Amino acid sequence: MSKADFWQRDQDEISRLNQKRSALSEQINTWQDLFTQAEDAGLLAEMATEEKDASTLKEVSRDVESLEENIKGLELRSLLGKPDDRRNAIVAINAGAGGTEAQDWVEMLFRMYVRWAEAKGMKVRVIDYLAGDEAGVKNVDFTVTGAYAYGYLKSEHGIHRMVRISPFDATGRRHTSFASVSVLPEVDIDINIEVEDSDLRIDTFRASGPGGQHVNKTSSAIRITHLPTKIVAQCQNEKSQHRNKEMAMKVLKSKLYDLEKNKLDLKKQEMHDTQKDISWGSQIRSYVFNPYRMVKDHRTHLDNGNVEKVMDGGIDPFIDAYLRMK
Repeated sequence: MSKADFWQRDQDEISRLNQKRSALSEQINTWQDLFTQAEDAGLLAEMATEEKDASTLKEVSRDVESLEENIKGLELRSLLGKPDDRRNAIVAINAGAGGTEAQDWVEMLFRMYVRWAEAKGMKVRVIDYLAGDEAGVKNVDFTVTGAYAYGYLKSEHGIHRMVRISPFDATGRRHTSFASVSVLPEVDIDINIEVEDSDLRIDTFRASGPGGQHVNKTSSAIRITHLPTKIVAQCQNEKSQHRNKEMAMKVLKSKLYDLEKNKLDLKKQEMHDTQKDISWGSQIRSYVFNPYRMVKDHRTHLDNGNVEKVMDGGIDPFIDAYLRMK
C-alpha cells in the first residue's frame, strides 16, 4: 500500500486490501493493548504485595480475570486462520421433523443467533422468511455481518434437536423436534464467480413474509434458479425488486462458491451429506428442556446446564470447543 501507484489500482482491489490491513491492524493493536495491561497488572501486584495492600490486590485480581477473558478471546481468534473465516456469514434455518413444534424451534434458534450477533456487535439482515402455518417459522435465511462471522458460526452447521413438553399439545406430551442450520461464507469482492445469464431462470412472486401491505400488493420477491446445478436462491424482504434481485444473486454466488469448494473438500462434503436427513441420529447438538435441562454438543461432548443462557445467545462455549477440536 506504500507504493506510489497503489491508489491507481482497481477500486475493488483497494477496498479488499484496506479490509485486510484493517483486520491485521486490529489484531496487532489488541495484542499490544493486552500486553500493556498484563505488564501494568504485574507491577501493581508486586507493589501491593510489598505494601500488604489487600484492597489493591483484590482490584488487581478483578483486572486479571477480565484480562484472562480477553486473552482467551484473542486466542480463539487465532484459531480462525482459514481464508473464509474472516468473511460475513449467510445462515439458513429450516424446519425438519416435528410439524408446528419444529417451526417454533426454528424461530427459537433464529432468536438465539440474533442475540449472539447483537452481543458481538454484528448486524443481522433477513433476506428470506416464511412463517409457519400456525406458529413459528418454516424457514429463514439471513446474513450476519461482522469480523469473522463465518469463522465463528461455521460451528453451527448441522442438525439441532430440541426435546420439551410442547405448548401446542393439549395432552402435555413430550415432543422431539429438529431443525437444520446451514452456514455459508458470503462471497466477497476478491472472489470472482462467473455466472452466465443464459444459465439463470428468474421468477417474480408476491412476498409472504413480514413487511406490511407493500409486499403483498406487488410481485417484488425474486427467485433465481441456476439451471446447470438446480441451485435456488430467493429474497423477498426488500421493498424493491431490484434490491431483492441483488441480494438473491449474492446468495446464489455464495452457494455456487461453496459448491465448488465442496468438490475439493471431501470432509466438508460429508458434513453436507449428513444434513440431508433432518431427523433422528443426525443431530450435532441437543437442547433438552424436559425431563432435565441440558444443552449437549455431540461432536465436542460439551454440556451446559444453563439452557436459558444458551437460548439467549450464549453459544460461545460451544463455538470455542468446536474450534479447538478442529
